[in-house]
Amino acid sequence: MLTIGVTALGVDDLDRATTFWAEALGYTVDETSDRSAVLRPPGGTGTPLYLHLSTTPVQEHPRVHLDLLAPDLPRRTAEIERLQHLGATVVDWDSYPPDPDFVVLADTEGNRFCLIDASHVKVESP
Repeated sequence: MLTIGVTALGVDDLDRATTFWAEALGYTVDETSDRSAVLRPPGGTGTPLYLHLSTTPVQEHPRVHLDLLAPDLPRRTAEIERLQHLGATVVDWDSYPPDPDFVVLADTEGNRFCLIDASHVKVESP
């Protein structure tokens, strides 16, 4: 059986992205070089985030992206505000379904991610 070892994200400005994602997720910066950084979750439990310099342009409609879960709608609303203070922007998304349980945001590098009201989502654990 395979498991996901790390989630990798290409960035233009490694320092800016490292600061944003460490603050956004509450992760600690574990390893850095001039081309990459590894962020790990508190207590070491969970999937690390690997940031690396990339010259590939950001995709407007990425095929792969992060889904971040907030426990309910009020917390999602508060998290959107917190992430905006860290430098995220709400994306004018053209593909929302009726009555969406998620909001599309972009990080400081323009990478899209979703913030989901998890009270509507059933997440299976292994």
